[in-house]
Amino acid sequence: MSSPLRSIHVVAGVITDARGRILLNRRTENRDMAGLWEFPGGKREPGETSEEALVRELREELGIEAEVGEWIMDVPQIYPDKRLRLEVRRIQGWKGSPRGREGQAITWVAPDKLHRYSMPPADLPVVAALRQPDRYLITPEPEGEEDSVHQAWLGRLAQALESGVRRVQLRTPSSPARVALAERVIQQHGPRTQWLLNRDIDLAGRLGVGVHLGSEQLLSLDARPLPAGQLVAASCHDLAQLQAAQRLGCDFAVLGPVQATASHPDATPLGWEAFEALREQVSLPLYALGGLAPGDIGEARRHGAQGIAAIRSLWPATA
Repeated sequence: MSSPLRSIHVVAGVITDARGRILLNRRTENRDMAGLWEFPGGKREPGETSEEALVRELREELGIEAEVGEWIMDVPQIYPDKRLRLEVRRIQGWKGSPRGREGQAITWVAPDKLHRYSMPPADLPVVAALRQPDRYLITPEPEGEEDSVHQAWLGRLAQALESGVRRVQLRTPSSPARVALAERVIQQHGPRTQWLLNRDIDLAGRLGVGVHLGSEQLLSLDARPLPAGQLVAASCHDLAQLQAAQRLGCDFAVLGPVQATASHPDATPLGWEAFEALREQVSLPLYALGGLAPGDIGEARRHGAQGIAAIRSLWPATA
């Protein structure tokens, strides 16, 4: 019988300069995952608070005296030799000039360039949380083909966008009227919003937007269905589906249901403990789905999600 994995709590800091660039450390040759880039920080020792550990680590690594700011997220991650929890905090100020005091390279990176740097698995969801929306709207399907129904649906969508939603899955079945509706939405609201079409790979390719794959599509594909410039996401309910989404190169996945939901009353909720147990086995950015609202974003991030995906709680009741 194998012995249980040792558990390690690591605290990392997001350090941003006046130009908005973020500081990364490169792991040295004498460490595991040598050569990969990461957010600076280190292991929390017994008796230390997270703030104390991060201040000490940044002093030792970078030679700065840091002022620890807001919590961003926790990322649980299983490695071959350990179970790690990466706690991520913003650094709201520091004294001194950062330098690699332990022989490591450091670099300042614009947020939109972070994805170009090879990182350990636990750091990848952090990049997503820093750069991508914390809520993902899944639209309900219009309740008919009449123009008045479509107009009301468009009004609610516009209201959702005005509230700050910036990533949307359009559920518009492939009738000619619904295809026209999707085209109208994308043309009208333009590039300020990230659009993904539910399951329709061909139409997404034609419109130059993303696609959200159903869980039944994941195992039937052997390659990413759209180029890197178009988002690919997936609905997942178990580890096999998450691993398939990661192998395909999906940009993110939705995992649930976490709680009971009216849209899937027969589905057994995962709960947060099971969500985290699945989260720690992949490095894919995840949204938590199922009975969740914007007020649950903090709880989702405590378990490694970048935010929540929802229909009802993000869709206005009236236009």
